[in-house]
Amino acid sequence: MISYLALGVISAAILAYEVLLVRLFAIVQWHHFAFMAISIALLGFGASGTLLAIWQDWVRSRFTAIFAVSAALFALSAPASFHAAQALPFNALAVVWDPGQLLYLLLMYLLLVIPFFCGAICVGLAFVCYGNEVGRIYAFNLIGSAVGALGVVAVLFVLSPSDALRLIAAMGFVATALVALNGRLVFWPALSVGAVILAFTVAAGLPDGWFAPRISEYKGLPGALKVLGAKVLSERSGPLSLLSVVESPNVPFRYVPGLSLNAPAVPSDQLGVFVDGGSMTEITRFDGRRERLAYLDYTTDALAYHLVEQPSVLVLGAGGARSVLQALYHRATRIDAVELDPNMVRLVGEDYAEYAGNIYSRPEVRVHVAEARGFVTASKHAWDLVQLPLLDAFGTGAAGVHGLSETYIYTVEAFEHYLRRLRPGGWLSITRWLKLPPRDTLKLFATALQALRRLGIETPEQRLVLLRGLNTTTLLVKNGVVTGAEIAKAKAFSEKRSFDLCYYPGISADEANRVNVLDEPYFFSGAKALIGAERDDFIARYKFDIRPATDERPYFFNFFKWRTLPELMAIRRAGGAGLLELGSVILVATLIQAMVLSAVLIMVPLGARGRALARSRQFWRVAAYFLAIGLAFLFVEIAFIQKFILFLGHPLYAVAVVLTGFLLFAGIGSGVSSSFAERVNAWHRASPGRGVQLSAIQLSVVGIIALSLMYVLILPRVFDSLLYLTDVAKILVSIGLIAPLAFFMGMPFPLGLSRVWSGARALVPWAWGVNGCASVLSAMLATLIAMTLGFSVVVLAASLLYAGAAAMFHRPLKVPEG
Repeated sequence: MISYLALGVISAAILAYEVLLVRLFAIVQWHHFAFMAISIALLGFGASGTLLAIWQDWVRSRFTAIFAVSAALFALSAPASFHAAQALPFNALAVVWDPGQLLYLLLMYLLLVIPFFCGAICVGLAFVCYGNEVGRIYAFNLIGSAVGALGVVAVLFVLSPSDALRLIAAMGFVATALVALNGRLVFWPALSVGAVILAFTVAAGLPDGWFAPRISEYKGLPGALKVLGAKVLSERSGPLSLLSVVESPNVPFRYVPGLSLNAPAVPSDQLGVFVDGGSMTEITRFDGRRERLAYLDYTTDALAYHLVEQPSVLVLGAGGARSVLQALYHRATRIDAVELDPNMVRLVGEDYAEYAGNIYSRPEVRVHVAEARGFVTASKHAWDLVQLPLLDAFGTGAAGVHGLSETYIYTVEAFEHYLRRLRPGGWLSITRWLKLPPRDTLKLFATALQALRRLGIETPEQRLVLLRGLNTTTLLVKNGVVTGAEIAKAKAFSEKRSFDLCYYPGISADEANRVNVLDEPYFFSGAKALIGAERDDFIARYKFDIRPATDERPYFFNFFKWRTLPELMAIRRAGGAGLLELGSVILVATLIQAMVLSAVLIMVPLGARGRALARSRQFWRVAAYFLAIGLAFLFVEIAFIQKFILFLGHPLYAVAVVLTGFLLFAGIGSGVSSSFAERVNAWHRASPGRGVQLSAIQLSVVGIIALSLMYVLILPRVFDSLLYLTDVAKILVSIGLIAPLAFFMGMPFPLGLSRVWSGARALVPWAWGVNGCASVLSAMLATLIAMTLGFSVVVLAASLLYAGAAAMFHRPLKVPEG
């Protein structure tokens, strides 16, 4: 007898582990490995289908024993696989010049597949043994998964990632106990008690090394701790980040991006704050004396304060509050500091408030825990200066590991919102790391031009100023035409600090490359090309992708062009490796590995097992149907995860909430799929010959396509109008938006599987495996399509796949058993 509660618990544990891997990858490597976590999980599901297909006759009479053992193995392998994967010397930054890193990536992939394979055996076993209850099984599976996906985010507010991993492992043993109690053999109660004991042992007794994330030695924190005397003072952990506060008394931190060599004062003492062991910000010691902050007037982003006096300032991304101190030094009358991570605010405002001079308690400072884009959209206030400071680390930015990162603060639509919040004569100031050849800076310049044009400005080039220092660039965009007096101030500011002005209205080529001399005035030439009539041709011919990022394609940090790959590969060992975008390289490498592994672990064994079946045309209808819906379901899911990052403010929130919504309501749709099909058939019998009679599968697909295409059109406006909501309200709205679409998306799989169960029972595991194989590839394919063509194309492709699947099953299925 099947234990639905055990099925729900193991399903919750599997999805909780999948979401937790997103968080763990962010700490151990970088957060954009999220697609890899999803792909790993789905490969485990596909491989489990292969095993069940081969051994289906043997497993049918051993449901309880196999379920119990598989759930226990999931519990053991979840921490063990993660522990082993961390031991691999994988360095994402070295993939380009060290092909051996791809082997480590493959081994990491295989190690992390193990727990998902074990957990998926439990789920697939239920389908094989109780296929007549497929709708109910699928419902418990999806609803349990939804609880796990959202529950793990809630848990991360109170537990560290390592403790959350303990809890997930314990859940595997709880599932073992539940299925054992449901068994009828004498020794099952003893096994249940043993499983519960093991659950408590895992939760409290196993060594921390099994669970604690080991940060890559190639990230910033491990490097900082190699300095003699450096130590971690404290840590704060939450769903968004792990913040590590580091003191280095022997070699003090002097972290001031863009600081001029002409600065008259040494930066104040600092504590380093490492975000997920990577990017660093700093908390500066401040005793209340403004003169101690004079060095903050010698960075490229200080120019704005020389163009507008005593401004009201909006800082989008407060971090360790360097930009707040800069605004205080320049006598800003009002400072609104926006920070997404509440733990970062607590570090500056509570834990180290005295060290930081209690700056968040000053009357002119207002701190807002919010997502930057949402805050600007919801606000009715206007400022003299809107500042986007530099918060990411130079090393990872230069290596291109952020290429897969979605960011909605550097899109054309975001710039429009910022510019609308400027007072007349106000400035938008954005600072980025200097890269050669220019990438970030020219992309920002192009984005600002397009945003100004969309706001109806006929001469946007009259509103821009671009400044270059030793290692940073700052782009200034004015709400108005740049005046001669402002140009004179910018020249005086730059000359005193040995900076180069790369663009202002009327600049000549000989002015743009005087101090920090480059081989060519690259930034000036690029800016002039972008304001010229041939800008589209320049963007197309440029070696890197500097097209303005949009909400439809928000990959600002992706500069990779496939046509440039041969050239970059040819020079990678001659110092050109840093020009390759590692995010794209890793994505493609993982996709290729996933294809090979899917073939080896899923398709080849199934093909060998089903040679006789494969000779039937109907057999290929089954394969094509489950391949199509496997690709389509994940295409929609991935596209919505990316879309909802803008609304929910962080990738982890988007992954958890979107997965929860889709799984919960797809589970409900699956649960009612049988009764829905019966009602459709009854209606057809009662109304023979009345027009086109669509099957239950076709009707559900019509609902999917209609809602998907509608959401492509309305979601941008819906998000813009609701970004002011609280986090809880946004979660509820998100689930409400997802619910009707997910409800229909939950039907094609169980309806199709029911047909296979009735017409060709031997193909049930085959269908499960093919669906899993498609799902493995779809996560990465969807990301590639979105990066190149946008999310709408991903959704359109999913709609076409669903339509094709519905067409394949328009006739009854009958395949000979064999």
